[in-house]
Amino acid sequence: MGGANLVEGILRWKYRGWKPPNFDKMGFTKWGWMVQYSENLKLGKFVDIGAFTYINAKYGVIIDDFVQIGSHCAIYSISSIDGKKGKVVIKRNARIGSHCLIMPRVTVGENTIIGAFSFVNKDVPANAVAFGIPVKVIRRLSSDEVNMMLKAIEEVERANSEGGQL
Repeated sequence: MGGANLVEGILRWKYRGWKPPNFDKMGFTKWGWMVQYSENLKLGKFVDIGAFTYINAKYGVIIDDFVQIGSHCAIYSISSIDGKKGKVVIKRNARIGSHCLIMPRVTVGENTIIGAFSFVNKDVPANAVAFGIPVKVIRRLSSDEVNMMLKAIEEVERANSEGGQL
């Protein structure tokens, strides 16, 4: 993976303030994504969620700092198909490609990249690249790739704290 591709989404937050979204009475944000049970959503800073993404947080959804979620994704803390329910956790700096489906009781690890159109029905470890139906770990990120991303995060946090944006 090219280094620029790994840090581009992080560095765009440099010197830009981040504010949590407001939800209208139907759960929509001004960016076109929605949450049911928004009171059970814990959202970190510098999170980017694409348009037309749906989050059902009835049993809790935690999205940590610097997470990127593509458009047209669905994140479920409850499934009406099989009755499965439980918290979904997407850890710091994870990236979820567009059109992914994340099921209840799943944790996506820190720095992990989930490819587009994946069905995430089980935990995915930290520092992995995974995709498929169902999701499968394809490879681990190298220490150089992880360090590059962590340095970019530090740069953004430092720039925003110096600029008084945090």
